Amino acid sequence: MPHPDYAGGMPRTLLAIGETMAMVAPVVAVPVADAGEFLLDAGGAESNVAAHVAALGHRAVWFSRLGADALGRRIARQLTARGVDVSRVVYDETRRTGLYVKDPGNGVLYYRDGSAASALCELDAESVSFDGVDLLHVSGITAAISSSAASFLARVIDRARAHGVRVSFDVNHRAPLWDAATAAPALLELARTADIVLVGRDEAETLWGTVAADDVRALLPDVDELVVKDGSIGATVYTGADDVFEPALVVEVVEAVGAGDAFAGGYLAGRLSGDSLADSLRAGHARAARTLQTTTDSIDEPSATAATA
Repeated sequence: MPHPDYAGGMPRTLLAIGETMAMVAPVVAVPVADAGEFLLDAGGAESNVAAHVAALGHRAVWFSRLGADALGRRIARQLTARGVDVSRVVYDETRRTGLYVKDPGNGVLYYRDGSAASALCELDAESVSFDGVDLLHVSGITAAISSSAASFLARVIDRARAHGVRVSFDVNHRAPLWDAATAAPALLELARTADIVLVGRDEAETLWGTVAADDVRALLPDVDELVVKDGSIGATVYTGADDVFEPALVVEVVEAVGAGDAFAGGYLAGRLSGDSLADSLRAGHARAARTLQTTTDSIDEPSATAATA
């Protein structure tokens, strides 16, 4: 059954917090070295989720730090065009906005060292307002970008819980940022503080040695809603002693980065609407399927523009 806090059918408010960078991606899914045209877009796990939630009819607010530079201003404009409230963003005059490049067939190249978001700290957490917020969404990426950002994340979760706001946590282990041995205990501790946890089955196996979805549940028995994603197979959500499985949709994959955020956005929008667990899983699969068929992290790119190399 839906959580009673989300019942009623009225739009709810999601607050998403985490780094967003400028993203460069080939228009056609070919390696960067061979591409002729590129998109310059906004890309970040948490703001991606916010954009999906906004597209599905709820209010989405995003908080982070951006550089007071052209890329930071562009990101804010692009997220605004997708219905995300960016009025709480802090613009850093001394640090730049991060950048990453999607190189189809070769992974992702990150240029984020010393970024504005890496300067997030506990003072920023104290400034976050939870007035009118129904759900806080964060991810493990924030814990990895700097020690001060890790402290920020722990504090903002504590404050959300003190304000009676439920917390959604996407594990989102990023190997280029920290190895599994370092990340595993930190991400497990964060997951245990959340009300909703989203994690990939393979991701959990890498971090914690769990093989099946049921093993992940055994490791996190007290999480209210645990969603274990298993790629092209499907996803299982555990609540109490119950579990619900929904198969993934079959699509031709163009580029996989961003699909997990799309799934999270669809699922959380469903829960905010008071939808059943099964319907929420199906909404997550539907958003992920559409994102898998594009080179960008988003489904609609109203502000993204092409540039010829």
